Amino acid sequence: MMSLEEILAEGSEAGGEKRTSHSEGTLRTGKAKLRALREAMYHSAEHGHVDITIDIRSLGVPWTLHTWLESLKTCFLQQRRPLIQGLLKDFSCIQEDEYTEELITHGLPLMFQILRASKNEVISQQLAVIFTQCYGPFPIPKLTEIKKKQTSRLDPHFLNNKEMSDVTFLVEGKPFYAHKVLLFTASARFKTLLSNRPAAENTCIEISHVKYNIFQLVMQYLYCGGTELLHIRNTEVMELLSAAKFFQLEALQRHCEIICSKNITIETCVDIYKHAKFLGATELSTYIEGYFLKNMVLLIELENFKQLLYEVPAESPIPGPAYDVLHDLEGTLATRIHSIHLSSSKGSVV
Repeated sequence: MMSLEEILAEGSEAGGEKRTSHSEGTLRTGKAKLRALREAMYHSAEHGHVDITIDIRSLGVPWTLHTWLESLKTCFLQQRRPLIQGLLKDFSCIQEDEYTEELITHGLPLMFQILRASKNEVISQQLAVIFTQCYGPFPIPKLTEIKKKQTSRLDPHFLNNKEMSDVTFLVEGKPFYAHKVLLFTASARFKTLLSNRPAAENTCIEISHVKYNIFQLVMQYLYCGGTELLHIRNTEVMELLSAAKFFQLEALQRHCEIICSKNITIETCVDIYKHAKFLGATELSTYIEGYFLKNMVLLIELENFKQLLYEVPAESPIPGPAYDVLHDLEGTLATRIHSIHLSSSKGSVV
């Protein structure tokens, strides 16, 4: 087990035995054996001899991230479920200073592949523990308001004022009176709606798929020039988020996302996530993915969360393929590990 160089070193040191105590010699021999066992463990893991690797581990030789990952990969390829469970349980023995780039580039893809392929509850629970451990105890990065000044605003006295308006919207069959001077600079969506308006003077612009009270909140936001005076009920926030996205009002959208993020619970997180993904609300989706990872030990027991992980969702109106929750969770966790353990300004994101 010991290299020739180490054996010769031991022999030369034995010549000076008179100057060396018995306990120091034992300690030196123990360190040499540990080095040799670590090297043997590395080579057995590299060459797929997982049984030998685990035998060496049982002698008290600590895991390195590399030997653990290589052993897990071999067990997964060989479909050795009991050994996979044993290895996953042993992840807690790996020190945080071992969370290197290898964990992001090789470890996370492997573990999420195992989660995707295995419907075994024990393995799913063990992986949930690992993901939560890797996510760390720090808070989820908060969403921040978009400090965007309105290019124009009008006194709220003009809001829905028939006598002073020069454009009329029809929402749920009811008229809503507004001003072109404000809406032309509000967003590209409003500019398009006004530009495509028929030439006839009294023609209404019909707004479908938005409730009257939600449209009123949108207009109140525009006339007041911000969210400070908005009173949004929890029952309205998701619809207002959808309307803000449709009318391309980024600051209002972010404000709604922040309210949603504060309302997230174990019971509501899946539904809010589905809605955020459906709308393409990226910041809110990423926040909830952090919530999932931080609370995955509890969530993995819930049926609606397991369905979210494994079922293909309905097509989104946003261009592109349907979203892949496991892929997105992997990306969010990789970003988190990098910010905490690998960034030059560690922990700055959290």
